[in-house]
Amino acid sequence: MKEEFNKDNYSADSIQALEGMEHVRMRPSMYIGDTGVRGLHHLVYEVVDNSIDEALAGHCNNISVTINEDNSITTEDDGRGIPIDLHKKEGVSALEVVMTKIGAGGKFDKDSYKVSGGLHGVGVSCVNALSEHLKATVYRKGEIWEQEYEKGKPMYPVKKVGETDKRGTVVTFKPDPSIFTHVLEYSYDTLASRMRELAYLNKGITIHLIDRRTKKDDGSFEGETFHSEEGLKEFIKFLDGNREPLIKEVINFEGEKNGVPVEVAMIYNTSYAENLHSYVNNINTHEGGTHLSGFRRGLTHTLKKYADESGMLDKLKFEIAGDDFREGLTAIISVKVQEPQFEGQTKTKLGNREVSASVSQAVSEMLTDYLEEHPEDAKIIVQKVILAAQARHAAQKAREMVQRKTVMSIGGLPGKLSDCSEQDPSKCEVFLVEGDSAGGTAKQGRDRAFQAILPLRGKILNVEKAMSHRVFENEEIKNIYTALGVTIGTEEDSKALNLSKLRYHKVVIMCDADIDGSHIATLILTFFFRYMKELIENGHIYIATPPLYLVKKGQKKEYAWSDKERDMIAEQFGGSVGIQRYKGLGEMNAEQLWDTTMNPEFRTLRQVQIDNGGEADRIFSMLMGDEVPPRREFIEKNAIYANIDA
Repeated sequence: MKEEFNKDNYSADSIQALEGMEHVRMRPSMYIGDTGVRGLHHLVYEVVDNSIDEALAGHCNNISVTINEDNSITTEDDGRGIPIDLHKKEGVSALEVVMTKIGAGGKFDKDSYKVSGGLHGVGVSCVNALSEHLKATVYRKGEIWEQEYEKGKPMYPVKKVGETDKRGTVVTFKPDPSIFTHVLEYSYDTLASRMRELAYLNKGITIHLIDRRTKKDDGSFEGETFHSEEGLKEFIKFLDGNREPLIKEVINFEGEKNGVPVEVAMIYNTSYAENLHSYVNNINTHEGGTHLSGFRRGLTHTLKKYADESGMLDKLKFEIAGDDFREGLTAIISVKVQEPQFEGQTKTKLGNREVSASVSQAVSEMLTDYLEEHPEDAKIIVQKVILAAQARHAAQKAREMVQRKTVMSIGGLPGKLSDCSEQDPSKCEVFLVEGDSAGGTAKQGRDRAFQAILPLRGKILNVEKAMSHRVFENEEIKNIYTALGVTIGTEEDSKALNLSKLRYHKVVIMCDADIDGSHIATLILTFFFRYMKELIENGHIYIATPPLYLVKKGQKKEYAWSDKERDMIAEQFGGSVGIQRYKGLGEMNAEQLWDTTMNPEFRTLRQVQIDNGGEADRIFSMLMGDEVPPRREFIEKNAIYANIDA
């Protein structure tokens, strides 16, 4: 979207400093969410957001992100360059203000940027504060200017270092190990996923990602270039690449409604899942908000009107519900809002009321035109809706059985559940354990005060390929619902999850450390992602990490969680050592399972998080869907235990 006013009036006066940043280093999680993997990568996104803002304003076409050998990051753009002239209010260069004052930047001045990304304006100054070293280089009006910082403090005043015919801003930063104490290594895949997403959300921009830590056979570095000419239309094709489309082409809309730029793309597929992804100013609003409710209203109203007028609903004996119109639907809604108001638990729910009508109107126009111009596709969509409605009625009966079990007293809990005595859910945890044998060992080894055990028989249903009523009829899945105490369905949304009576705040998936165990864990995760996503989003789902080996020599013994760790321990012990490979949980006795996998003092639990909803959706559909080639390629690239023979 091109900026409409004061294009060239971007100077020191455009920079507004909102507040100091003295306690960013003291309270980093307030600004970047956490100091783990997510927070580390968020630093990159904050810097890239500045370049994206330049692109949104029509001043930047190319952005590059480089992971350097020492895990520092360099970002570069060909925008106007951060102003370096004197900031009247602060008395120093505008570059220094941007880099050292939290919330300072052109995005707070409406004359500089009409809309901008960056979640709460923490910006590059926050990145600076949390870096042991940062260097900013500005190419602006034929001159090169730079300044370096240590832990957010300038090492010297902004200085001119040369002449140039380039323009833009280069920022190199190295996260501070005293802040990020557990993780300092960047994931190429995580950064690639976000850069790809940004390229789709901002068509026409080119984003280069280079990893200087990894060289290819030809001597070049690992890297990708992301560029999209069709925006969300291409994004939909990427996300739905592993599903069978139901209609011939992506339905899309791009334009401005009531002063709000709206872009929507959607397609129906043969799956039973609903996949809606919403964005505000490039921020993934995974809690939804007014733009998502506007999309749903526009979709339901327009499709219902068309279906009624077509006469295809005449023989249906019950009402079509909103859910029915979204089964097998993949859609992306992206809006640009000048002053977004965020709500919700993680501040990613849009609250601006005016956006709802804008999106609803855009969707209504888009769909009306498409249905009129594609009568065959329209008929296929309505038939899919009718099948979804019939399946919903069947699922309702299955759900009611789950509900009846769930709301009963303790006697109504699954017979296989070995519950804990603690009544406070925040102190309770339940282990979903593969098989009765391992379940028996876990029951003996657990702390009965706060640890419950639910053995699962074999591999649970693959929900990616099943209609919803089949899911709710599945015995193992019914047991999970009942044991957790969650209820399903409201008047507004029959699939909504009510977590108010959740009985355990830690739900731990505990499977064997082999290929079968990994498959079962993935099946369980797919179920949670499709039917209980709120549990993942609220941080309740964990994966246990049982050891792979026991290394023994005489009276000495140590457990190892990787081949590297096994070899290191064997070398420390010296001479001839005994190595036991644990192929399953059942091979450990109760004491060993407690010591290594269940004891909170020594165990390692991996919390399941969704960093990128679109990418998670794509991977689950690839791993658990019908398309074999992409799944095979993914497994060959990422498998730890698997040997692919055929």
